[in-house]
Amino acid sequence: MRIAYFTHSLASCWNHGNAHFLRGILRELTALGHRVEAFEPEGAWSLSNLLRDHGEAGLSAYRTSYPELRSTAYAAVAPTVEAVAGADLVIVHEWNDPALVAALGAARKGGARYTLLFHDTHHRAVSEPEAMKAYDLSGYDGVLAFGETLAEVYRDWGWGARVFVWHEAADTRLFRPLPQEDERHGLVWIGNWGDDERSAELETYLFAPARDAGLPLDVYGVRYPEAALATLRAYGARYHGWAPNAEAPALFARYLATVHVPRRFYVERLPGIPTIRVFEALACGIPLVTAPWHDSEELFRPGDYLVAASGLDVERHLRALHSDAALRRDIVDRGLATIESRHTCRHRADELLAILARLRGPALPQPALPQPALSQPALSESAA
Repeated sequence: MRIAYFTHSLASCWNHGNAHFLRGILRELTALGHRVEAFEPEGAWSLSNLLRDHGEAGLSAYRTSYPELRSTAYAAVAPTVEAVAGADLVIVHEWNDPALVAALGAARKGGARYTLLFHDTHHRAVSEPEAMKAYDLSGYDGVLAFGETLAEVYRDWGWGARVFVWHEAADTRLFRPLPQEDERHGLVWIGNWGDDERSAELETYLFAPARDAGLPLDVYGVRYPEAALATLRAYGARYHGWAPNAEAPALFARYLATVHVPRRFYVERLPGIPTIRVFEALACGIPLVTAPWHDSEELFRPGDYLVAASGLDVERHLRALHSDAALRRDIVDRGLATIESRHTCRHRADELLAILARLRGPALPQPALPQPALSQPALSESAA
């Protein structure tokens, strides 16, 4: 089967949280024998920022870790749509330009034989709903939403049975426990600062507990303004800037534990969606402490990670992990078992193929979609 995926960028993970899952799922589909193609726009801001900051060397970790993956950069929409006319499945990520989204839908309505899916892995459906509604999805066969609460938003918009929950997952070909050459020390946090939507939570659930537990904290990520860097310095945290996503397993292998601090939209408006960071940590075998979030879909089991209701709880958990090797082993073993049994990119590849089979089976009810707005939303550097 020929599969085409339209992404913002395959090569760059700079402020691009979807890169991990995208690379993993395309690799699994390739391993299953499918012909997989990735398309991305020329001048994508994630890749442009990566090259600006790190040059070609910034792509070496991706190229080394994913030698089987390639992408085609395009400038014009029309010839790009024509290039996938013979595909069996086309998936379009929601970070793509509205003109491309509409053109692929128009081609599908005009007789293109591929199944066409829209893939949403972000919170804009609740944080910027009018912008998302302005995408013309009238020619699409279905929507892939990365959590039940996001899927419910699309159902409310008229998609009904044609929206499918397709969670992110770990690329366990790369994200796995690595041999420990040295004893683990301190804490690591990998994440972007973003737009201050969780700055207070980071102080409460990460910076202060790490300081109060007496554990050194190393922070990796991008888009940290000077005020954020001053906050890190005030708490004694060490900031290292961007780290390639492909190097995260090696980073995790050096540290005692990590902390998950969900963005506010995922706690308040899209509860139950953990984002990729939880999958990454558990797959790499590093003990995880998480700030409050409700696992409403029961993706994980009690004991896969430690849950904190307050900053004091985080501090207590960190002290326990520091002093109790048996606790660390138990959490790691449980988390790994959960990932391996239900949350790998191979699981998601199989789920995608099952969704495709369902769409190609007896006809599903057509969604009663709202008419697209005349204006189209502008893409921006959304925090990942």
